[in-house]
Formats: sequence, structure tokens, C-alpha cells
Amino acid sequence: MILQERDLDIGAIRSITRWLLLCTLVGVVAGLAAIAFYWMLAFAERIFLDGWAGYRPPGPGGEHPILLESAAPFSRWVLLLLPALGGLISGGLVFWLAPEAEGHGTDAVIEAYHRKGGHIRARIPFVKAVASAVTIGTGGSAGREGPIAQIAAGFGSLLGRWLKLSPQERRILMAAGMGAGIGAIFHAPLAGGLMAAEVLYRKMEFEHEVIVPAFIASIVAYAVFATKFGWSPLFASPQFSFRNPMELIPYFLLALVVAAGAVLFIRIFYGVRDLFVRFRIPRFLKPALGGLVVGGIGFFLPEALGTGYGFIQRGFEGQMVWQMLFLIALGKIATTAFSIGSGGSGGVFGPSVVIGGALGGVVGLLTQQFFPALGIQPGAFMIVGMAGFFAAAANTPISTIIMVSEMTGDYHLLVPSMWVCIIAYVLVRRSSIYEKQLDSRIDAPYHLSEMMGEVLKRLRVRDALRPPEHEPTQLIDEGMHLREVMERFADSTHISFPVVDQAGRLVGMINEQQTRALISDPGLDPLVVARDICVPLPTVTESEDLASAMHKLALVRDAEIAVVDPADPKKVIDTLGRRDLIRAYDRKALELN
Repeated sequence: MILQERDLDIGAIRSITRWLLLCTLVGVVAGLAAIAFYWMLAFAERIFLDGWAGYRPPGPGGEHPILLESAAPFSRWVLLLLPALGGLISGGLVFWLAPEAEGHGTDAVIEAYHRKGGHIRARIPFVKAVASAVTIGTGGSAGREGPIAQIAAGFGSLLGRWLKLSPQERRILMAAGMGAGIGAIFHAPLAGGLMAAEVLYRKMEFEHEVIVPAFIASIVAYAVFATKFGWSPLFASPQFSFRNPMELIPYFLLALVVAAGAVLFIRIFYGVRDLFVRFRIPRFLKPALGGLVVGGIGFFLPEALGTGYGFIQRGFEGQMVWQMLFLIALGKIATTAFSIGSGGSGGVFGPSVVIGGALGGVVGLLTQQFFPALGIQPGAFMIVGMAGFFAAAANTPISTIIMVSEMTGDYHLLVPSMWVCIIAYVLVRRSSIYEKQLDSRIDAPYHLSEMMGEVLKRLRVRDALRPPEHEPTQLIDEGMHLREVMERFADSTHISFPVVDQAGRLVGMINEQQTRALISDPGLDPLVVARDICVPLPTVTESEDLASAMHKLALVRDAEIAVVDPADPKKVIDTLGRRDLIRAYDRKALELN
């Protein structure tokens, strides 16, 4: 007994050590990938937006320029055409090298998790990184989370294939990579791990198998990324507070506003996507056409281009008016839809944060103007709006609350954030910006299989047998002629019969399909007996579980198999078919409900 316990301890230690090493490796690579992607974005923005268009939007307070600015003068006409050029380059890369890198990336990871056994082609991370950097660097309205999620998840998938891991283990590593990439580039390791487990479903469910590996990978990735770019939150936020319960009323209004904004964003995004799908032009040209529309909007409203984080930062500092914030929100909805919905490459979390923050600023400033006695802090409404909008749009209320708190370094607004996120989520839960999400764990094919398997393991063959009074088991004598066998089938609901010898011992099974194939030749009837056409098949006992019985039925592809006495494997007790097994499963499922 002591040896067995010791063996179990050693096995558990080995398993924990193995996963710790795998997740650490995924985290290191995700952190390095986030650093590389950040550099690529900075380089692309320096060349295109800064160097060509002379456009230098402000950045968030927690990030500092890593390249010197150019002296190029600002040109609206260059800004008009630049997103189209980015769309042309991005579209060509994606169309010719990796069509899966099209769009916002997170959906592709979700689909790979649910439908493809965690498989992402090795070239995807590289194509996604370059295409997204070009899209964002030329003014496309897109975020970093989709690209880095697909990049880091791609390495997790590749590592799983190199090590020949099972599909389930490969899925976990892939999801851990997604969480690690998001946690690193947004300075939010806790939320990155939670988002990897929450974003997979529309309902408020977590993929609990993913949480611990994603936490480990996200911690390591954040440490690697922050070692290079600093440990400050993404945004420099004043320390806002929540001290007046009456503020919950305007925060409730904010929940309604961000919920409506999220629905509008989802409908416009997929409306534009569907419109471009119908366009009869070469696929690689579609992002360029979308970029031209983005450039047209940017000509009049440059604030709607790029990431837009800097304008939210200015809002925290009280430098924005509500009219401009409202225009930025509407402009970002349109530019994001045309940047990504046309086939461009980039994420939707970043634009969602800006849209939600802008809408929060609008509600906060107007509330401050009309109800000054409440002592409203518009910047606080921007932070809560950031959380509420994405929680509604992506059906991820829990991780988003934590994400925005980590991004701003402000944990004093957890109560209004929870209030707004949950209300907005409930209002918009039937829609999602991630269309590959499944409703719940039970809708995931592999989970459904696991749950069915667990139920069948708890049931025994005896639970599936029909009562004797329903229809007694009929045995076929091995010497019975073909015509008599067919008459037995005609008088019975069974589609298979056990064939026994003179001593009543099992010889094999005969089914209706075999018999019908022979009866068409009348000359065979006096020559063929049951012994000639029966075949030996696996058997089961009454105490055997139904999972094992199903496996045997699947192997032989036969309708029914014999149930035998465990003390005498040649003594037939009954027969078991797929219908009996399904009936037993349905009864158990009704009991559980």
C-alpha cells in the first residue's frame, strides 16, 4: 500500500513538473513574441503613419516611444490613402500565405480549440504578426490582442505537435499561449489567464482545465515582456474612487449605453464583413477597399485611426470634451468594421476598449454637467465603460473586469465595474463579436463526448436490458434453415439473434441484413443453415459498463451482441443493441435533470 501511494505521488509530481515546464516554455516564447510584435508595430507606425503621413497620435501613459519621431509634416491626403496601402499589403500576405490569419485572430483560436483539436499551422503566427503590424501601422483601426493571441497560441499548438501530445493537451497548451500573449502585451497577467478560459463560451462558463496552465504561461510571459518594457500599467490613471451609492444610477445608464453600443458594433462589424464577402472582386483586394473607406473617415477624423489609446489617456486627464469622445466612439466602430471586416488583420479588444472608454466619457461628462451634486469623475466612467463595453461585446464579464483594472492600475472601481459589466453582459448575451464561441461546455464536441462517456461508465449492461416480459430472448438453433431464420426475424423486433449448438452454447450471431442478402436465391434455402452464416462477435456481461459495450458495438459495426454469463462465456442470457444502450442513457440523463 505504501509503495502504491509512493508511486502515485511520484506520478503526480512528474505530471506537475512536466506541465510546469511546458507552460513556462510557452510563456517565455509568448513574452518574446509580444516583444517582437510590439517592435514590429512601432516600426510600422514609424515608417507609415509618422514618416509618410506625419501623423503622431498620443500613446497611453504606461508606454513610451521606442523610436525617434520623424520631421514629416502632417498630410491628410497621405492619411487618406495609407490604410488602403496597408490593406493591399496585408490582404496579399494573408491571401497567398495563410488565409486563416484573416480577421481578428481570436475567433480562429477559438475555432481551433473547439473544432480542430488545437491545431494551428506553423506559418500562421508569422503571417499574422506581419499582416497585423502593417494593418495597424498604416492607420487601420485594430487591436493587439487578436494577433498576439493567434501568434502565441500558434506556438502552443506547434509545441504540442512536436511533442506528440494528445488533442486535449494540445488544446490546453494552445489556450495557455493565447492567455500568455494577451497577458503580456496588455500588462495584465491575471486577466490574460482568465480570458483564455472565459472567451471560449457565450455563457458565463470557464474552461477550468485551461485556467492553471494559462496562469503559469501568462505570469512568465508578462515577466519577460515587462523586463524589456517596464512594469507600469498600460494606462496612467489617476486614483478614482467609488464612495457614493447614488452613483450606481448613472452607472446603470452607462450599462445601457455600452450595451447598446456593443450591439451596434457587432451588427455593423458583421454587416460589413458580410457585405465584403458578397463583393465579386479578388479576395486580396478587399482589405484595400476597406482601407480606402477607413482612410476617408480618417481624413476628417484622424482620431479614429490606429489604436486610439492615447485619446483615452487624455480623457483620463480631463482633456477631452464629450462631443469629441462621441465622434471617436462612432468613428472607431466604423473604422474597425472596415479595417477588419473587409479581411484585414488585427484584434477587436483594443478598439472595444477605446469605444467603451469614449462612451463612458460621454456619459460621465454629461452626468457631471447636469448633476454636479453627485461629484461625478468622468475619468472613472471611462474606465468602467472600457470594461462594460467589451464584457458585453465578447461575453467575458469576469476577465474584462480584471483586465481593465490591471491595464489602468486602478482597483478602486471594482464595484461599479462589476455593476456595469454584469448588466451589459445580461443585455447582450445572445450576441458576440466572437462568432466562433459556443454557448456552453456541453456544446463543445469533445466535452459532449466526455460527458456521455462518464454517464455510460456509470451504467451497467443490466441497466440497458429490456424486461423479459417485453420480448424474451430468442435463440437460433445452428441447424435452422434460411427460410425459418427469416420467419423468426419477421415475427420479432430484434435485428440480431444468437446462434447456439445442440447443447445451447453460443456459436455466433446472425443478423437480418446477412439473411436478406441470401434469401433472394431460392435455391440456397435447403443448402444454407444458420451455422453457415453466423459470425463470432465480442460478447458482454451484465456487470460490464455501457462505455465498454458501446466500444464493442462500434468495433463490430453490428446491430446487437450477446450478453453472456460471466461464469460461462458460452451461455447466452440476452442480447444488447444500440437502441437499448441509448434508452438506458436517456433514462439516466432524465434522472440527472
